[in-house]
Amino acid sequence: MTVWNPWHGCRKLSPGCTNCYVYRRDAEFGKDSSLVSKTAGFALPVQKNRKKEYKLQYDGEPVYTCMTSDFFLEEADTWREDAWGMIRERQDLFFIIITKRIQRFYSGLPTDWGDGYGNVEIMCTCEDQRRADERLPVFLELPIRHRGIVHEPMLESICIEPYLASGKIGLVICGGESGSGARLCDFGWILSTMEQCVKYDVPFHFKQTGAKFKKGNKVYHIERKDQMEQAARAGVDYRFGG
Repeated sequence: MTVWNPWHGCRKLSPGCTNCYVYRRDAEFGKDSSLVSKTAGFALPVQKNRKKEYKLQYDGEPVYTCMTSDFFLEEADTWREDAWGMIRERQDLFFIIITKRIQRFYSGLPTDWGDGYGNVEIMCTCEDQRRADERLPVFLELPIRHRGIVHEPMLESICIEPYLASGKIGLVICGGESGSGARLCDFGWILSTMEQCVKYDVPFHFKQTGAKFKKGNKVYHIERKDQMEQAARAGVDYRFGG
């Protein structure tokens, strides 16, 4: 997995914040995550070596953009045009943008966007039913060629059948919460979403268990290094990665 972080920071830490990782990492180095700034690798996609070749080469994997922040942060509006420009230039790479700020999608959208860039997938996060019903109706009406849903951290059972039935969702990812104070993720919620995806033939991926994982009547406390492996062992992915 290639990660490209064009800017760094999160405006605020909220109960459903999907950017808690940036706070944890910054705390280790004494940084203030409320301050949004460009990362040193901002121009990585278009940087070239002495042979005039792109340093970032396609390796069969997508480029995950702004994984420790949010591509549609208000504070990053002045930089977004440059970021879109790099994405436009690198048609040989496939970029995945995960956001909880889908209502800001049009902020700084390129004039040549049309119905979406073919090398961009936008994924909308919704960690509970309220966020799903607030964000997904907006999400489905936007001009996006490739789109997916992310339940991470998944905080309750979520019904997304009406949105899957639209035929506009190409992938659903679920995962539990990591870090200190992680909230519980129930395997039953994961299975419910997987079954919804199977019903509508939408690819599904169970990414990680999270630190506090319930299966049946037992709650497991799983170390970070084991969370993705344990999710893979569950064997509940559907049409993912094939």
